[in-house]
Formats: sequence, C-alpha cells, structure tokens
Amino acid sequence: MEIIHVSAECYPYAKVGGLADVVGTLPKYQQQAGHVAKVVVPMHRTKFLYDNEWTVEHKGSFNMGSLYFDYTIIKEKNNKLGFDLYCVDIYGLLDREKVYTYDDDTERFTAFQIAVVDWIAQWEHRPGVVHVHDHHTALIPFMMQHCFAYRHLSGVPTVLTIHNGQYQGWMGWDKSNYIPAWDTWQWGLLDWSNTINPLACGVKCADRVTTVSPSYMEELTENANGLEQLFRMERMKCTGILNGIDTQVWDPEKDTYILDNFSISDAEAGKQLNKKKLCDDFQLDMEKPLFVYIGRMVGEKAADLLPQAINDAFSHIGSKMNFLILGSGDPSVEEQLSAMNKGYVGYYNSQIGYNEKLSHQMYAGADFLLMPSRVEPCGLNQMYALRYGTIPIVRRTGGLKDTVIDFGEPNGYGICFNYATVWDITYSIHRAVELYDDKEKMKSIIGQIMKIDNSWETSSEKYINLYQSIRQI
Repeated sequence: MEIIHVSAECYPYAKVGGLADVVGTLPKYQQQAGHVAKVVVPMHRTKFLYDNEWTVEHKGSFNMGSLYFDYTIIKEKNNKLGFDLYCVDIYGLLDREKVYTYDDDTERFTAFQIAVVDWIAQWEHRPGVVHVHDHHTALIPFMMQHCFAYRHLSGVPTVLTIHNGQYQGWMGWDKSNYIPAWDTWQWGLLDWSNTINPLACGVKCADRVTTVSPSYMEELTENANGLEQLFRMERMKCTGILNGIDTQVWDPEKDTYILDNFSISDAEAGKQLNKKKLCDDFQLDMEKPLFVYIGRMVGEKAADLLPQAINDAFSHIGSKMNFLILGSGDPSVEEQLSAMNKGYVGYYNSQIGYNEKLSHQMYAGADFLLMPSRVEPCGLNQMYALRYGTIPIVRRTGGLKDTVIDFGEPNGYGICFNYATVWDITYSIHRAVELYDDKEKMKSIIGQIMKIDNSWETSSEKYINLYQSIRQI
C-alpha cells in the first residue's frame, strides 16, 4: 500500500511539538512493515534542509483567489529518515524558518494544501490512502472530493488524525475563494458556526478520523473548543489510536546523548551515573530525588502552575528534593522559572530553550518526570520516561490516563492526580519523595516500567488495519 502523510511538521526536518515526532516515526514503521510510506511537508528553511541533498520532483502552478503561485516539490535524495520525504516550496509563503505564528498562516497552509493535491492529481497512479494531520492539512479531503479539477481523486481513501483539537484553522468566508473552484452546494461541509473551519471540514469529509489516544477521543465529545457536537455526530467513524515512540532513538542501551548506557539489568547503576552528571552540571544534590519537567511552558501543559507548586513543595516538605526544568514558551512563565535559580541554589535549576541532548540526559538521570497537563491528547514524554526508568507524575487526562497507572493501584507504577492545581502537583511531589525513600519499591518500579512496550509496532498495525478497512468500502 502507498501511504501519503501530509503534515506541517516532521522530525527531524521541522519540529514544534509531538506532531513532528509522530509524522517522523509512524511512516518509518509502516515502511518497515512492507508498505510505501511518504511524507509531504512545507519547505521550511531548517538546518535539515541545508544539511542534506535534494532532487526536484515536480513543478506546477495554481491560483488562490486572485493570487497566482508557482510551486516546486523536492525530495530528500538519500532516504535518511527511512521513508521518502518531500517538501513543497512556494516563494513568498513557505520560505520561512518558523513553522507557525505568521500573520499569513491561513494563506500559507491553504496554498500548501492546494499544491499537494494539485501534484497528486497529476500522478499516473492513485495512492492507497492520503493521511492528513491536524487542521493545517484538513481541507485536503474536501478538495479531493469537491474541487472540480481534483474530483478524480474522490475515490482515494482519506484519514484525518487530530493531534490537538483546540486549534482548528478558522478562516472567514471572505477567503472561500482561496479554495480551487468547488461545488458551492457543498458549502455546509466547510462551515461551522458561520465560519470556514478546516478541522471541522476534515472531520466531516475524511473517511476515518483518529485521535492520538482513546481517552482523548472521548474527551473531544465534551471539550473540543466548539466542536463537541460534531464529534458526537461523527462518533461512528472516529477512533483513538495511541501514539508510540521510536524505540531505536529512545533506547537507554544505545543512546549516544547520555553519559552511561544501561539496560534493565543494570538500571540502578546506570541511572545513578547519569544523575550524577546532571547534578554536577546544574549544581544539584545527588542524594535527593531529582524531579524534571521537559516541554513547552504553556497553559495546556499547566507550566504556569509550576513556580507556585515548586515553591509550595519547598515550603511544606523542605529541601528534600531537586528540580531541573527544560523548555520554553510563555515569557512570563520562563521569567518566573528562571528567577527561581537564585532562590534555591543547590536544589533547583532551569534552562530555557530547546535542547535535544539535554532532554535525553534528563530522562536518563531523573527519578521523576512532572507532567501536570491541562490538555494532553497523547503525550510522548511519559513514554520516554518509562523507557529510561524515570517515574512519571501525571494528571489523568488524554493519553496520560491511557499510559500511566498510579502505583497505589494493582500493577501500578506511576503517580497520578485528577486536577491541574498547585495543590495536586505539590501533594504528588510529596508522595514521590516518600516513594523515593522506599528503595526496594523504587527498584521494583524501575524494573517494571522499563519493560513496558510503547513502540510503534502495535499502533502502526492498527493504522494499517484502518486503511485496509476503508479501501474495501
């Protein structure tokens, strides 16, 4: 089967969040299973672009309203990612360093989608399935079915995966002429609450809709930023498939980023050596439990609660633990977390920014990972932590609920809480400190969590089965 993934991100080409990790990994496992997987992304001006060799695959042009654009499709020459990677270049729109946050993102991603469909429409064959990801690509199923020039693609099955339903790509009806000539009788497929809503359109038009965890699929029927009723109406074609992780990249036995490689058999010694390096580098106390936070400092992740929660933990529990924070996002949260470096010297440190190497070192050396997310459709960090023997502390939401069981429950191994509040976070830290003091229990849990299989093999097979089911309709 030939599978075409269309996305705004793909690791390591361009990454903002978990979307990139999924699109950079799932196709590789599908390729290894004997299928032909391809990924198409905008030609962001990234380091990967300049560090690799490319060939020109296609040149074309299209109108977007009164605007006219030429586009170029290039292909990564050496198959470095384990699948074919294609980039779409449109001068003046897609030739940017950042993936998002430009004032003309509506124009940028609409043009990207048109170019992708226009290119596929000119192939001599038809792909087995077109798999689009999030609102940036969610108009593609509509274009394939209802744009006059592309209707010969209407028989190609389409799947939409929602990685984050809060962002929907809204655009006013004054921009409806951006979409290539289409059957205006179908205007209702584009509309939601009197605006063009690409994500809603994708849910209506795709043959199947998936979310990145079963629990998140259920949550969208109650909290989907205005689309709750739509998800209830379309429930029969929606399913949750849990993301996996790339166990070749995230492997404590072979990870080149960490100081000392280790397996389940020598995890205690290996984690201690990696923890010592972190504590030495960031002036922390080796003898105390090390809590880490890795990720975006935004409201969805409840990062705004961390400064107060950490302060309260020190006030109520005392200096019995260390904290190390890595990430970036809301400037006010960054400022608060950075300011704390001076207040808790020897017990707390933070580094603002993105650092892939340090993140691997933190998973390997930490005792506990904090994930107090308000919204977490799947979450990968908790899976990385489990792989490296680091116990996740998570709020019961989305994929966190599906992948972490509290150690107080039968066969449990993590620390879970119900509400994204300072009190819940602080109380969970207190529970973790008590658990840390029980050395035998800690050792048992570390051995247990490192055996958990969160690889992509199972999830990839579920996607293949899903594709097969709609190809037979």
